[in-house]
Amino acid sequence: MTYEQILSDIKKKVYYPIYFLMGEEPFFIDTISDELENSILDEAERSFNQIILYGNDVNAYEIMSQARAFPMMGDKLVVIVKEAQNVKDIESIADYLDKIPPTTILVFNYKYKKLDKRKSLAKIIDKKGVLFESKKLYDNNIPDWIVKYLASRKYNITQKACQMIADFLGNDLHKVRNELDKLMLALPSTKRIDDADVEYNIGISKDFNVFELQKAIGAKDTFKANQIINYFGDNPNENPIFMTIVILYGYYTKLLKLHFSKDKSKNNLATILGVNPFFVNDYLEAARNYSWVDCMRCIEVLREYDMKSKGYNSTSDVSQKELYREMLFKLMNTSDL
Repeated sequence: MTYEQILSDIKKKVYYPIYFLMGEEPFFIDTISDELENSILDEAERSFNQIILYGNDVNAYEIMSQARAFPMMGDKLVVIVKEAQNVKDIESIADYLDKIPPTTILVFNYKYKKLDKRKSLAKIIDKKGVLFESKKLYDNNIPDWIVKYLASRKYNITQKACQMIADFLGNDLHKVRNELDKLMLALPSTKRIDDADVEYNIGISKDFNVFELQKAIGAKDTFKANQIINYFGDNPNENPIFMTIVILYGYYTKLLKLHFSKDKSKNNLATILGVNPFFVNDYLEAARNYSWVDCMRCIEVLREYDMKSKGYNSTSDVSQKELYREMLFKLMNTSDL
């Protein structure tokens, strides 16, 4: 079952006897678990019939002893095992699952790890309940996730504002959701969220951010690129150079994909690059300004300054602002390298 299907069933009050939520992305695990924790029982029933356990404190036998109990003055007993990845004998739970009464709903939060699907525990859970694998989203999937998250709450957002948030916050979905929730608290749903709203409510400058830096570099707009770099250098805590390097590395990697793509139609390039079709023209302009050889040289520059930012081949008294300026000069003058 998908994340959306599971949440849809919970909203419809369709529950399964066991949920095993596992994988690398904690956001989806936490969201499903929280929905189950808050929706199956009402507040009065939770005092008697909802049990929260922690993986460091229990073993398989203790978990199943709780799960085999019957609810008090209610129809359901809910047992939630948080940090289940720390239960050392987790696989032995398979021996007890047939003995759980139909009144129990058992939930496991098994973060950053996965069950071996060839073993009996995963097979039994998959047959009896929900075996959900929570996968990390790639950076280029974040803008689409932002749009869908806001749309589910009757909000919409401009493409630029969406990309600003994605570039600034990365793929930490907990952090992204928190910032989106702030925006929705501050703005009516009739207001389309734009870059000015993001700047005012989240603190990301609409003119001086990595998204605008990429655009300026791609267009060979030296003046604008230097303005942004100077702003980054003056505000190093909000704009650490290593994060900028990571994002620019992804940018030049996308330009390489564009150069070597045979089908250069807008829709195909949007798919290959993992961007909204709205931004494809910016990449096409950048590809005209940077040959594939230039892109390879720029990636070498980024590697050089990644090392320098960490103290390799660089003196300790060189400021982040100076490193930013040197790096930008080399990126925009690849023919001289």
